[in-house]
Parts: sequence; structure tokens; C-alpha cells
Amino acid sequence: MEVTPESLKAKIKQQGEKIKMLKAQNAEKSMIDAELAILLDLQKQQASLTGDEGNTKGKNKFTLKTPKGTRDYNEKEMAIREKVFSTIISVFKKHGAVTIDTPVFELKEILSGKYGEDSKLIYDLEDQGGEKCSLRYDLTVPFARFLAMNGAQYQNIKRYQIAKVYRRDQPAMTKGRMREFYQCDFDVAGVFDPMIADAEVVKIMSECLTALDIGKYTIKINHRKILDGIFQVCGVPEERIRPISSAVDKLDKLPWEEVKREMVEDKGLDPEVANRGKELLGELFQNQELIANKSAKSGLDDMALLFKYLEIFGILGEISFDLSLARGLDYYTGIIYEAVTEQSGPPKLGDGTQVVRKSKKDSEDLDESTVGVGSIAAGGRYDNLVGMFASSKKGNIPCVGVSIGVERVFSILLQKVALEQVKANEVEVFVIAVADGLLEDRMKICAELWDAGIKAEFMYKNKPKLQPQFSVCDREQIPLAVIIGRDELNRGEVRIKDMRSKEQGEGGGFSVKRDEMINELKKRLGKL
Repeated sequence: MEVTPESLKAKIKQQGEKIKMLKAQNAEKSMIDAELAILLDLQKQQASLTGDEGNTKGKNKFTLKTPKGTRDYNEKEMAIREKVFSTIISVFKKHGAVTIDTPVFELKEILSGKYGEDSKLIYDLEDQGGEKCSLRYDLTVPFARFLAMNGAQYQNIKRYQIAKVYRRDQPAMTKGRMREFYQCDFDVAGVFDPMIADAEVVKIMSECLTALDIGKYTIKINHRKILDGIFQVCGVPEERIRPISSAVDKLDKLPWEEVKREMVEDKGLDPEVANRGKELLGELFQNQELIANKSAKSGLDDMALLFKYLEIFGILGEISFDLSLARGLDYYTGIIYEAVTEQSGPPKLGDGTQVVRKSKKDSEDLDESTVGVGSIAAGGRYDNLVGMFASSKKGNIPCVGVSIGVERVFSILLQKVALEQVKANEVEVFVIAVADGLLEDRMKICAELWDAGIKAEFMYKNKPKLQPQFSVCDREQIPLAVIIGRDELNRGEVRIKDMRSKEQGEGGGFSVKRDEMINELKKRLGKL
């Protein structure tokens, strides 16, 4: 029997009624899903026959929205973002870094098992040409893969990379927590004396955050070996140390009782062991049992050396030794750190109590009024990650690095600026004609300005009125104008006007010889 659009339409209607009936009868989900799959297949067949593939709701009807966890940026927002990127890059370059680039997707096996519990947030792609790939979750694992492939050339490297990464997380858009976002990474790879590279990376993090002018911040620091030592002394089984670490890392977001519940109920830790860990956090340096632990002692020695170097770098006042910091990623092996601001934690009520975050059980989407922006920069030492990809132990290269959270920084900066006051373009001079339009003369002058390296524009009209030209300067915050009329051109002159002045009459500005125009503009632009 020939399949026609009409017959398919009838089958689709019939299948839809069948699904409605099953739902009304509270049928098992698996049964409903199976019938839904048949319906989707019928709809695809219909779309194929009608030439309307990918649009089963009707021709030219689109859902005009960005995918969940993503967003567009307008020209003023992009002006702020470009400034953020250039500020960070200038700090990275000041410290001798070079940049590399890696693919936006990696082989799935490269990313799998590197992120602990967060591995469930990786975006997997369809099998294409026999390769199973995933969108990159961060820039660190791809960098480790790069080093393992090119280790002979890069035994020592200071590298930065700025690129998008992807996480199938629950987004909080106003707080800069997204599914597609930029990371700005700086890493030092190579074998060096203890804590020297680590100290410089922390210094770089501090310089970036200070230059970005986000306000007061604190850099929390801990050491994985100290944390491991605490857990070992408390009796946490070796195989549970990493899962328990990820629970401890939530102490700044959740009350102790909630963290303890996760340790005990979700991750199978003995309640007495969990309580003992909390007590030990405040007795670290007095606890002889802990000091006797090899891992904890090694971590404490590293911390003492690091703090000495951070004092030399002049940033000790920004540092907080925080034993609740654990960093959930599995690949960290030594020093770990993250920077926080007042906006990082969940908002508080009038009485100072913390707003309780809605769980995913209460709502599919997070209530963004109950969450903070989280850490604005984070990183640490990862000495074994490259070795996971290398063919031998000799191929391992120790690393330490930091990632600046651009989206979270951007969300903080947006609260501090009025977007309408942001200058989105960099135009310095607008060429204005009086009376006759003088299009070709305006074009010639703009060409001269461009050739001289001056950013300039003119209105795309043959005979524009004067007021709309002035309005462009006001709207786009263009500081200077070159004003021409037939009389000025006949005399070999132009007028230059400071458009920041409120006077907008034809008599504004001053006349200069045509051949002196470039030098005069550059002189005035140099004073802006």
C-alpha cells in the first residue's frame, strides 16, 4: 500500500489518541514511551514526504529562543566581555604565557572518568564515522591530552587558552552558571622546585581579579594531601575518599547537617567518622595523630612553603586557609584554591539566615534567587593527569593551573554598570555634512582617516539632515566630528568639533586646513 501524506496524517491522529488513552489509564511509562517513539517516527515520515523536515509544527513556525543554559549577548554586553578578555590576556602574557587551541570536542574516552561525580554532566555526541565523541567539559583535560601527544616538545610550558566549554548542568543564568560558557585558563607544566610555580599561578589569579575591578574577593586555599590525611586518620576507606571530598566541598553552600547526610546516607560513611572529621578541622595543627600521617604532613609542608612565597608576592592578605575546600574534580593532587566574593554564596534573609536552595525534586529549574554565583576562579595542582594519557611514566608531566570564571565575573560586573552608558563601538570621529550632503567628500575624508589608523564613520545617506548626524554621535558616544560644508571645502578647510560639548549648532568647532586635519585629530584623540 502506497504511503501518502493523507494516510500518514490519519495514522498520526490514531497514534496520538492511543497515547492519550494510555496516559488516562496510568499505563507504565515504558509502554507510553514505546508508543511515543512510534508517533515520532510517523511524524518524521510525514515531514520527509512534505519536504518539511525538522519542522513538524508547520512551515516557518519556529520556537524563537536559545537552548536552555545558553544566551545571546548584545553589542554593549560584548563590549564589556571583550574588555574582560583583554584584561585577563594582558595579565597572562605579562607572566610569559603562550596560547594554544584544542578541538571543541574530544574522543569520549579522553574525557570519561576524569571529573568524578561531575562526569554525568558531559555532553555526549552521536557516533560519527565510528568515533564516539563528547563536547569538552573544561580546558584542562584537553591540555593534558595535548601534552601527552607532544611531550617531547613541551616538557616545560606556560600556556593560556580562552575557549568555550559545555556542561549539562542545571543553569542559573543571572548568576553566570550556564551550559555553554567561556573558560580562561593559565597553566604551568613541567618539573620545578616545590611551590614556586604554584605561588605564581595564585599571584596571576589575584592580578586578574584585581584588574577586573570586581570588588573585594578572597582566595581560599587547601591541599588535597591534607584533606586525604584527615580522612585517613578519621577512618574513611580509601575508595570513599574522593566521593566524601566532593561532599565536603559543599560546606560553603549547605549546612553541616546536610553535608553529613550526604556523606552518611548517599555515600555510605559511618556517622561517627563523619562527625570526627568536622571536629578535626579545628584541631589540625594540634592533632599529633594527623601530623604523624605522611600525606597530611607532606601537605602541611607544602602549605608552609607556599605561604612564604605568597607573602613575598604581596598577596597574603587575600588568602584564606580553608579546610572545607575540596574541589570535586578527581584529577587534583596537591594545592587547590578558589576565589569567592560576597555574591558567591547563596543570598541571606534579613535575619542573616541562608536562603534554602530549591532542589531539582521541587522544581525542574533552579530558583535563581536562592543561589549565588559560586567561585569566580579556581584551580590547583594536577601531577598525574598527563600520565593517564602517556604510554609510560616518563611521559608524565606535572601541572598546576587556574581558570578564571568569565561568565560569573561578567554577571558581577553587569550589576555595577549601566548598560546604556557603555560605548559599544570604538569609533573616534564621525564625518558630518552640512546642507548639500556631500556624500563623495564624506567618503574621501573617511578613507583618509581609515588609512591614518583613525576609527571613523559617516551616515549612509546621500543627503542626511544635520540633526540625525549629531544624534549618531550622541547615541554612539563618538567624541569628535569632522564637519564639512561647500564653503569650507572651497577654502580647503574642515571644522573639527568636540561632540561631548552640548553646543550642537553649525558654528560649533574650529576650522583647520584640510592637509592639517589628520595631525590635529590625532593630537586631540591623544588627549582623550
